[in-house]
Amino acid sequence: MEVNRDEAERCIDIARAALASQQPEKAQRFLDKAQRLFPTEKARVLLDLIGKNGFTPNPAGNSDFSGISGPQQQHGINDETKPEEKPPDTSKSYTADQLEAVKGIKQCKDFYEILGVQKDASEEELKRSYRKLALKFHPDKNHAPGATEAFKAIGNAYAVLNNVNKRRQYDQCGEERQHPSRHDQNNRNFEPDISPEELFNMFFGGGYPSSNAHVQTERTRYQRRERRERPRDGGLALFVQVMPILILVIVSALSQIMVNNPSYSLSFKPSAGYSQKRLTENLKVPYYVGEQFLKEISGVNLKNLERSVEDDYISNLRNNCWKEKQQKEGMLYRARYFGDSDLYQRAQRARTPSCAKLSEIQALLHG
Repeated sequence: MEVNRDEAERCIDIARAALASQQPEKAQRFLDKAQRLFPTEKARVLLDLIGKNGFTPNPAGNSDFSGISGPQQQHGINDETKPEEKPPDTSKSYTADQLEAVKGIKQCKDFYEILGVQKDASEEELKRSYRKLALKFHPDKNHAPGATEAFKAIGNAYAVLNNVNKRRQYDQCGEERQHPSRHDQNNRNFEPDISPEELFNMFFGGGYPSSNAHVQTERTRYQRRERRERPRDGGLALFVQVMPILILVIVSALSQIMVNNPSYSLSFKPSAGYSQKRLTENLKVPYYVGEQFLKEISGVNLKNLERSVEDDYISNLRNNCWKEKQQKEGMLYRARYFGDSDLYQRAQRARTPSCAKLSEIQALLHG
């Protein structure tokens, strides 16, 4: 009902602008629509005045309607009316399809329905669905009432379902789980670890192409809400929360003491304990070792170590290649969606050096 109320207010604003432009027929159409969506006294008074007098309201007067339609009121308002003055249109336009899409998101019963995927959807399917919906419902693209809430619900749905543990807990709750728009004590387990705006920025490499500060404002509101909703427990609860971190630090320190340092480093330059540069015999991969390396490792052990060096190097190349492709794909997707030719050209020129090096190595291995 709140969505209908916002739409009705927008129709009334359009009707006032039409009256100021001497378009009573258009004004009456939008006032009738406003009454169907959310009946108000304001719209009824304007309809009565149009029906009786062909009344044109003062653009500056947007809230002082008492329902009196006598000659005295008509005379006073007509004297102040200036047809050439048009009220500023502060509302941003949106389509009926956008409004229906927002309503559809709000009517969804669970996270899977929000993203439009099956319960056994893979990680790639979740990403593909989120990428499409996030661009469609971002408040800088979709100005329909409720678009911001729909955008948050989409981000929260992806953040939960993409987390293995949270998704397992969510599925186990079955019918007892609640709609993502409800934030009460029983639904805390399904809250995401990242805000919808930060998630959007991670996906699309730096954020939405807009000049306003909407994203930063929403992020600040999200952080404030999180601080308000944090339970205010005593020192014992704080100690319980910090305990896993302390255990991790202790275990890490013990492992450093008990485990020897690795025999090599894949760093691009010398570092502490790894000052001697070497190349693997097969793929000529550069790596660094200590001064006593050749005294400690030789023969078969050296060949095995160099094989490990090459495996680690190839694994790093694969990871970097995937990141480069994701970044380029995100830029191309945004460029096509928004028709940004400059961004498209930059995306086309973007290099993927790790992918090129990986192709060279694969050619050597299989050549």
